[in-house]
Amino acid sequence: MSRTVVIDPVTRIEGHAKISIFLDDAGEVSDARFHVVEYRGFEKFCEGRPFTEMAGITARICGICPVSHLLAAAKTGDKILAVQIPPAAEKLRRLMNLAQLTQSHALSFFHLSSPDFLLGWDSDPAKRNVFGLIDANPDLARAGIRLRQFGQTIIELLGARKIHAAWTVPGGVRSPLSEEGRQWICDRLPESFATLHLALDLFKGMLDGPLQAEVNLFGAFPSLFMGLVGATGEWEHYGGHLRFTDSQGQIVADHLSEDDYQTFLGEAVEPWSYLKFPYYKPWGYPDGIYRVGPLARLNVCDRIGMPGADQELQNLRDRAQGTPTSSFLYHYARLIEILACLEHIQALMDDPDILSHRVRAHGGVNQLHAIGVSEAPRGTLFHHYRVDEDGLIKAVNLIIATGQNNLAMNKTVAQIAKEYIHNASNGHEISEGLLNRVEAGIRCFDPCLSCSTHAAGQMPLHLQLVNAKGDVVSERFAN
Repeated sequence: MSRTVVIDPVTRIEGHAKISIFLDDAGEVSDARFHVVEYRGFEKFCEGRPFTEMAGITARICGICPVSHLLAAAKTGDKILAVQIPPAAEKLRRLMNLAQLTQSHALSFFHLSSPDFLLGWDSDPAKRNVFGLIDANPDLARAGIRLRQFGQTIIELLGARKIHAAWTVPGGVRSPLSEEGRQWICDRLPESFATLHLALDLFKGMLDGPLQAEVNLFGAFPSLFMGLVGATGEWEHYGGHLRFTDSQGQIVADHLSEDDYQTFLGEAVEPWSYLKFPYYKPWGYPDGIYRVGPLARLNVCDRIGMPGADQELQNLRDRAQGTPTSSFLYHYARLIEILACLEHIQALMDDPDILSHRVRAHGGVNQLHAIGVSEAPRGTLFHHYRVDEDGLIKAVNLIIATGQNNLAMNKTVAQIAKEYIHNASNGHEISEGLLNRVEAGIRCFDPCLSCSTHAAGQMPLHLQLVNAKGDVVSERFAN
């Protein structure tokens, strides 16, 4: 008899979601769905607001990655003003985004995912968290917390607040970096590099040992990858152009502009989730599945452009014997990106522009339609505004990184469930260890569901086992 297993809520992610696993009459997994059950509606209630307020408003979508929305909104505002921002302003915006990538990736690796790696998938769930990690390895836990603090403090040095700093504005930024701030960053860089290398060595050793199976089972499938690259194909997080590559590393589309995103990105919806399902339009839905975020950025670029990060990128490609396609390698990609961020931050500290006071251009409403793009920690972020002659918002569309990974997250969950669930019959109890492995498939992507759905409410995980008749035969909830 067919059944449905439900996990609700999914834990150690940023947001509320549940997973349904569908079983056929033989008790084998036929499909799985990752449901996002929140809705927030920023696109609608921003209508009527001045476009100059959008950076401040949309940053409130999320407390983890507000910088992403600050940058995308400000870049969209630059286009409405039709101004070119001062070089110092662009470098300062880049510095804040590098700090955000560092702190967000550190949160994902050290706080949310490393308890699985270091304490075990089947360990006591009451201890399989950052507090359990502190008990088991206090030095590593403390170092990870301080690495995240490094990124957050840079954001505070620039914007006067760690979260929701209203500092990035259309035309540039509100204020430059102080000499005291620059010196603090220089003083803390050696410790941050040391922590990153500690984590890299630890994780690579585990990939060669106890985590080999996860690389093959957690979201290992072909797909497209999308991200920004620079003018010569280098790793990019703020400017540049969009590129699609396939699982063999071949370029599918290049030199794409965010202004034309509606020609190459489609947005599908399903009745069982508030999360949109973006896809690569030329390949249709759902064949146009693509991934964004750390792994995608490393797959679409030719090189990073920094010596240490380029060496680690080559190590990743050698380990995968080509283009890495396993979603589990997002964790490795995050560590490589932290290294890239630290190297770029170090280079910016020697740039005299970083202390310049020429940080903002001014203008009026010169364009009524604009699209901005930047790379958030979880992937490419689009802001699309239409305004009237007074600069009041008439329409908004936001395409969020987590939404763009939606098809891939569902495919990853199904792959893990099919590997671990067999011959399940009525009353079959799903072990907590299985529940955790399925959840970990989602954590590979480090989803930010508040951003992706603009939802309201709590954010736990819900796992369902559904039979062929659509009946829920088993479910689990976790806070």
